[in-house]
Amino acid sequence: MTAEPPVLDVRDLSVRFRMRGGRDIAAVTDARFSVAPGECLALVGESGCGKSVLASALLGLLPANARTTGSALLAGDTDLLTAGERTLARTVRGRRIGLVPQSPAAHLTPVRTVRAQLEESLRELTGARGGELPKAGVAAAARASFPEGHLDRYPHELSGGLAQRAATALALIGDAPLLLADEPTTGLDRDLVERTVDELRRHTDEGRALLIITHDLAAAERIADRVAVMYAGRIVEIADAETFFGAPGPRHPYAKGLLDALPEREFTPIPGIPPELGALPDGCAFADRCAYADARCTGERPAFTAGLACHHGPTGRAPSPTKEPADA
Repeated sequence: MTAEPPVLDVRDLSVRFRMRGGRDIAAVTDARFSVAPGECLALVGESGCGKSVLASALLGLLPANARTTGSALLAGDTDLLTAGERTLARTVRGRRIGLVPQSPAAHLTPVRTVRAQLEESLRELTGARGGELPKAGVAAAARASFPEGHLDRYPHELSGGLAQRAATALALIGDAPLLLADEPTTGLDRDLVERTVDELRRHTDEGRALLIITHDLAAAERIADRVAVMYAGRIVEIADAETFFGAPGPRHPYAKGLLDALPEREFTPIPGIPPELGALPDGCAFADRCAYADARCTGERPAFTAGLACHHGPTGRAPSPTKEPADA
């Protein structure tokens, strides 16, 4: 029996922005990962590391000065990086990939109520008609914990959290094979965060896939099967969520630093700041912030092998620090 292909298979995806004066910004470099049917992959990292640029590349929503290389196969038959806008607009966005956007206000139609937008999506994606639409619209809103009493409001009348829930409700309509959730918990309190990610997790119950892009590690721990850690435009570690958040823990020093910075753990921030994407060093981009960096780290960029980009091998860390961490 032939194995079922991944819902999404990304290979060597790179995104460069050509700036005025001819300067290039390396926003994403050689990203490699896949998302299987019934799986949730959480892509985590600090703001500005390239997570949302990667999401925009998958949906064909990059600006005109962006250039992409590599491939991103959807269900083994559509390369999202080479598909034309006609294909993406008519058969991919909303139908094969549902999007929970990072900025929901930009994706909600300002002159239509939430109810009208939900019912329009239901007509287009599920074929619901006539008298079944009002009930279906309420049910769609409930999936994202959007209150029925706010359905007749316009986007500008919603708080940030309500706009986020409206966008989530729209993304879940049609049960697309792949759901791409870009910071879906922005503006939500902890109770709503948990309810939202639980509903997103249920999206995978019947073999659908979820790629969640988030800086909320607690949300990632709650729903992810695997975790991909991004730093300065590169994925530096991919690991099973159970071992990443539990024992033995992350293998890459940066990933370990992310967890150690959490209040419920060591509450120790990572020293220093990330490098500019337009001026990346020749070696490991994390070397200047890493207590384990040596001459090889600063002079040679580590390859991504066996789910890790670190010169210090399978442990992801040197036996002992080679230098004192810089002051935060």
